[in-house]
Amino acid sequence: MMRGLVAFLAALLLAACGEAERNARAPSPALWEVSDAEGHKGWLFGTVHALPDGTEWQTPLLMAILEQTGVLVVEVSDLGQSDLATQAFSALAVTPGLPPLLSRVPAADRPALAAALDRADMDEAEFASTESWAAALIIANADRVGEVANGVDRALLARGLPILSLESFAEQFAIFDQLAPEDQQVLLVETAEDADPAEERALIEAWAAGDDETLRREIDSGFLTDPELRRALLDGRNRAWVEEVARLLEDDHRPFVAVGAAHLLGPEGLPALLEARGFKVRRLQ
Repeated sequence: MMRGLVAFLAALLLAACGEAERNARAPSPALWEVSDAEGHKGWLFGTVHALPDGTEWQTPLLMAILEQTGVLVVEVSDLGQSDLATQAFSALAVTPGLPPLLSRVPAADRPALAAALDRADMDEAEFASTESWAAALIIANADRVGEVANGVDRALLARGLPILSLESFAEQFAIFDQLAPEDQQVLLVETAEDADPAEERALIEAWAAGDDETLRREIDSGFLTDPELRRALLDGRNRAWVEEVARLLEDDHRPFVAVGAAHLLGPEGLPALLEARGFKVRRLQ
């Protein structure tokens, strides 16, 4: 699930199948209503930033709520401007004189990283000046099952609602760039090892069915068991975002908050953080 987040950033935090393998169950991705004592209301919806062709996720309830929405709140609104993403990425991703990519990970992890490069049809020499975090994003992007063009965020942005961004491309890449070298190493290793297309499809199916337990098991494993990576990529961002979401709710903007599905799960997810601030949070689907 978090590899989908990585792939989303590289293409500029998730993976039903194509036409021949559509969801067996009717789609029902998790959707929450948030309200306060004054009657202000908003919604939280977990997105997947890259989906295979044919993935079904739009429900009548979701479409009806979008008609009531005052502002669409997304992680980044400029998803169609790849030049901005490339500029932000390039400004941080390159450092001359770095060690060879394989030598940046423990010897026991080098075969997995080499295999990931082979699957992506890439050569280690291409990463001679690429920082480890950036290499992880590039490899993840090349190895994903879904297509960014099919991402939920893009479909929602196309509806023409007023839009508010929680972050910019530069801010998102800076989160990775500021990781300690040892955390970048963990990210690189886990990205290389977590490359099972069948597992990615299973996670997309779980997301589309609203199966939070399966998704939570995923975010509680892999590189998110590293405290600093979890703080930087997930929990810290949630705590920053909840301030803006709470303000929009209290000011009666009727926000529809659509962010990566991992950001809505567990005790540090947006629903739990808003509930802790006194808002009523109710699961709708």
